[in-house]
Amino acid sequence: MQTKSDIVHHYLRPKKKFPHVWCSGCGLGVILGSLIRSIDALQMPKDDIVVCSGIGCSSRLPVYIDFNTLHTTHGRAIAFATGVKFSNPRLKVIVVTGDGDCLAIGGNHFIHACRRNIDITVILVNNWIYGMTGGQFSPTTPTGKIGSTAPYGNIEQTFDPTKLAIAAGAAYVARSTVYHVDQLDKMIKGGLEKKGFSVVEVISNCHTYFGRLNKEGDAVEMLTWMKAHAMPIQAARKLPPEKMEGKFVTGLLHDEEKQEYCDRYAQLSEDLMKKTEARP
Repeated sequence: MQTKSDIVHHYLRPKKKFPHVWCSGCGLGVILGSLIRSIDALQMPKDDIVVCSGIGCSSRLPVYIDFNTLHTTHGRAIAFATGVKFSNPRLKVIVVTGDGDCLAIGGNHFIHACRRNIDITVILVNNWIYGMTGGQFSPTTPTGKIGSTAPYGNIEQTFDPTKLAIAAGAAYVARSTVYHVDQLDKMIKGGLEKKGFSVVEVISNCHTYFGRLNKEGDAVEMLTWMKAHAMPIQAARKLPPEKMEGKFVTGLLHDEEKQEYCDRYAQLSEDLMKKTEARP
């Protein structure tokens, strides 16, 4: 019987890209394992998968896995992924991105991919900070928290990526954390199965910058905070707003059946061909 470790190692490129660049205790290793287990559970052929990323700590993830991969430019992972999916709709296209990469420089690509409902699964790693480039505050940095570019506290309002995705038109939206591994596996698997644009936000720890600058402790302490403050959506729906103060909701937040972009385009092409052929 294969263990979880056996499954993960089957999909890695150990002779090419290890040791990895992530800090000890980083949540990205958990996310890597969760993505692999989800793909294995669905028995997807390696050659049918394309994993795209931009720039950042999370965007190093495709470098380590044995699929078709694209490590692209900052903020443009979804744009590259859209091109791949549109040119070959048969492929399962996955984007791994961070809160800065996806929601700052890549914000418009994210919004319009949601709007188009193209069949791409986005794993959005949210550690509330730019981890690779020096700890600058990002669009998800909580108001008042410290970053290297906000030494007196971030004065901007923060994005909620899941609400943004739902409002923009994504078909599937979920949230989990690197502490809640079984739930994360389930949410990513659901996103991969969904026909349409799916977003799985993963709350992860950056103890090197966010934790240190905000005196929130090491990796274990930040994981303990996630355990204490995550609220499953079923329980959250039963609580008054004051009981949700300081908490965040996890689980499947939105699941809608709607026509996918490539299918819509193929149907339009077929209709136009029929009209053309019908002309005298």
